[in-house]
Amino acid sequence: MPDFNPSIILYTADALNERGEAILAHFPNVETLELKQHNRLPELGMNHFKIKSDVLVLGKLKTQDIKWSGRSADYIAPSLANGCFGGCAYCYVDRHKNANPITLFTNIDENLASVDQHVHSLAWPKPINQTDPTFWTYDIGCNSDISIDYDLTDGIQEVFSFYRDHPRAKATFATKFVNPALLNFDPKRKIRIRFSLMPSHVSKLVDVRTDSIEKRIAAINDFYDAGYEVHVNFSPVIVYSGPDGDRKAWRNDYRELFRQLNATLRPQVREQLKCEVIFLTHNQWQHQANLAINPKAEELLWVPELQESKVSQFGGWNIRYNHQLKRKMIEIFEQLVREEIPWCEIRYIF
Repeated sequence: MPDFNPSIILYTADALNERGEAILAHFPNVETLELKQHNRLPELGMNHFKIKSDVLVLGKLKTQDIKWSGRSADYIAPSLANGCFGGCAYCYVDRHKNANPITLFTNIDENLASVDQHVHSLAWPKPINQTDPTFWTYDIGCNSDISIDYDLTDGIQEVFSFYRDHPRAKATFATKFVNPALLNFDPKRKIRIRFSLMPSHVSKLVDVRTDSIEKRIAAINDFYDAGYEVHVNFSPVIVYSGPDGDRKAWRNDYRELFRQLNATLRPQVREQLKCEVIFLTHNQWQHQANLAINPKAEELLWVPELQESKVSQFGGWNIRYNHQLKRKMIEIFEQLVREEIPWCEIRYIF
């Protein structure tokens, strides 16, 4: 886990409730600056990575929208935070901001009240689906990494307690970090943590400033023992050739990754572990930004001969693998899973 010690905290006046004041008190010697809006930052004179290392923002989330997902979860809960310490080259959250430090939303009580009201409006017992057979499942970390946020505010533990004790809801989040502090909380299988995995040498290039793949895999047994439901998230799947032009390089690397999982996980952990698989979608704006901050990553991410363009629902120009080629890639991936980790159910793949 990185030791996040901001040099400046930016805050909006409406974020300074009891929780916001407690966060400020946790960093008593840090410079502070009031903002009018948490998502409109002043010019800070810092590069991309230094902003993520040195800046913390406190804000109030105005919109408590709960959106249907149907994939990682039934629904996406209102954000607890936005932004991350990591600088992953493909991160979709960074696409929507020129500067994207960690922003903590301090009105967590409103977040939980919204979820509670929402879940009680849904059918019960819940219809069985691939997200969960029993509970309505809410993704609590779509725009941040909860493993990092957990150390910055006691509000995340309050959120964990809410879902653990709720009779109808459970929480889920994906992470690229291993935070030992989470092992001190007993979620009673009501919180699903999804460790994001890809071949190690690729992760070192594109998963900037995150914990290693080896460390994430090694933590899976520990988190299961602590009471979490543990899944894995093969995302994004990046297709690439080897230095010698070997077009099977990516699939050979995933075969080795699956063998690492198989060798590490105990039988009872394998029995409950499922996965989700998402092939890479990249973005023109992000491509241009990466050419300045991480050009080696773009050699893997921006491969026009394999990709086709797509205008996103937000109007951005994204690229994804050619749909006919991707159909074959999916078949290859599914076959690798059947051959190497047949015990791992694919919850969804696209």
